[in-house]
Amino acid sequence: MGEEDYYLELCERPVHFEKANPVNCVFFDEANKQVFAVRSGGATGVVVKGPEDRNPISFRMEDKGEVKCIKFSLENKILAVQRTSKTVVLPEKRNLKLLKSQNINVNWYMYCPEGAVILLSTTVLGNVLQPFYFRAGTMSKLPKFEIELPAVPKSTKLNLSERDIAMATIYGQLYVLFLRHHSRTSNSTGAEVVLYHLPREGACKKTHILKLSRTGKFALNVVDNLVVVHHQDTETSVIFDIKLRGEFDGTVTFHHPVLPARSIQPYQIPVAGPAPVTSQSPVPCKLYSSSWIVFQPDIIISASQGYLWNLQVKLQPIVNLLPDKGRLMDFLLQRKECKMVILSVCSQMLSESDRATLPVIATVFDKLNHEYKKYLDAEQSYTMALEAGQSRSSPLLKRPVRTQAVIDQSDMYTHVLSVFTEKKDMPHKFVIAVLMEYIRSLNQFQITVQHYLHELVIKTLVQHNLFYMLHQFLQYHVLSDSKPLACLLLSLESFYPPAHQLSLDMLKRLSTANDEIVEVLLSKHQVLAALRFIRGIGGHDNISARKFLDAAKQTEDNMLFYTIFRFFEQRNQRLRGNPNFTPGEHCEEHVAFFKQVFGDQALMRPTTF
Repeated sequence: MGEEDYYLELCERPVHFEKANPVNCVFFDEANKQVFAVRSGGATGVVVKGPEDRNPISFRMEDKGEVKCIKFSLENKILAVQRTSKTVVLPEKRNLKLLKSQNINVNWYMYCPEGAVILLSTTVLGNVLQPFYFRAGTMSKLPKFEIELPAVPKSTKLNLSERDIAMATIYGQLYVLFLRHHSRTSNSTGAEVVLYHLPREGACKKTHILKLSRTGKFALNVVDNLVVVHHQDTETSVIFDIKLRGEFDGTVTFHHPVLPARSIQPYQIPVAGPAPVTSQSPVPCKLYSSSWIVFQPDIIISASQGYLWNLQVKLQPIVNLLPDKGRLMDFLLQRKECKMVILSVCSQMLSESDRATLPVIATVFDKLNHEYKKYLDAEQSYTMALEAGQSRSSPLLKRPVRTQAVIDQSDMYTHVLSVFTEKKDMPHKFVIAVLMEYIRSLNQFQITVQHYLHELVIKTLVQHNLFYMLHQFLQYHVLSDSKPLACLLLSLESFYPPAHQLSLDMLKRLSTANDEIVEVLLSKHQVLAALRFIRGIGGHDNISARKFLDAAKQTEDNMLFYTIFRFFEQRNQRLRGNPNFTPGEHCEEHVAFFKQVFGDQALMRPTTF
């Protein structure tokens, strides 16, 4: 398989630590995401490393026996070491105060640092779970809930192992994930992952079931809000997205893997050592090794090889593995780093080789604009609340975060549509249909269409001499009125004479001041169009010659400059009987430039009667 077939990979820069051996014990702290390598009970050194730590922490401890567990408090302020089943030692002398206690028979516990929730396994079978939530130094007891075991247990010994339970935050909500090795229904083969939603208030509810359709040894990760299930026997993984549509039976939604099972991308372990020795080729890493230990949300540790990796999702390969463009968009819009991949999908579906049908293109545009509109509405609500002075009364008022899923008009214009309209081999009817489809979608979501999109439509129509279609689009207001659009129409007069009147009608509808129209045209270097417009309304005797000559010079088109200069010479002759400019017009530099380019003899001579 090529690299483009793998949609999961281990991070490029793993945490490297001394591998586990008889004298070196390795521990992992899930809250700080740190690996502790403890040599000889700490007497010959403890090295602490984490993915975010630039500099590892090293220290020594007295060897007071075997270390069972070792952790830092948050921000590495206090070290705690456990050497027996009942004692925890804080190397720095501290006073501890009992805040709250609970009397419960516990089989095992699990802590989720992201959610600050501890889960206790209670009862003989172990399948009644009691959660507690920690916040600001207080501990709250949440309602307990029962995990449905695959079948009625035959014995009364512990049935639910902590190996089959994980806790993770998915789409901002805390879930308990239960790996059920056999389905409860007799007609269904294979294991499944059952998701229980654990809210801060209210009862825990079973909400999703992920169908694995196989049995064996599994491990779970959560990456970018996707549940990743690793299968050791086949050395492959699958991903599930609980936001994608599944089969709902009234209480629970059933999901199947988003994509076919694939291995994690092969990984090469660089050979460490002095420079001359490291020229050896890197060693392939044994993926899905029995020595791998998986931690939430996205950590894989190989204690035998001495590596900690973060698991990552690669989006680009998924584009070709998920042919349904609508479902692909639903999937990509939920991913963190999705913008450039989404834009590449849009370009791809408009390419000659992979051209999608118009209904598919419309679906994609609608999905993008749905997200775009949500963001615009949130931004508007925030601005209104701010203006109403609610920020003082409501400290929770936060500016909406613009995620990569917000693909706005400038993104589409720059990366997709402007490039697409330049393609020579594309049928122009298809090009116009696509542009109009995007505009239709924006209008449907009541998003104001930016003038550059209308300009793109007009330029495409003009390029293919489709003036009748342009006329219809303007007549039926398919293209919304705007000053830039009116100016573009004015500039088209030499190709299509009716454009002049269409433009003036539009400007009248917009109640635009004439001098403003001239300014807009000049700013777009449409100097002749500006002059034609001002002549059309009879204002050419009062305009500033210098303003027009400045604009003509900026275009670096000498013949245009000549035309404009000559026009004003003729105006001077007509109004004052002399073609020369008066000092009050401040045109000296333009006269000098004209002489330099065209010579003194090109200046108009006064006509005498």
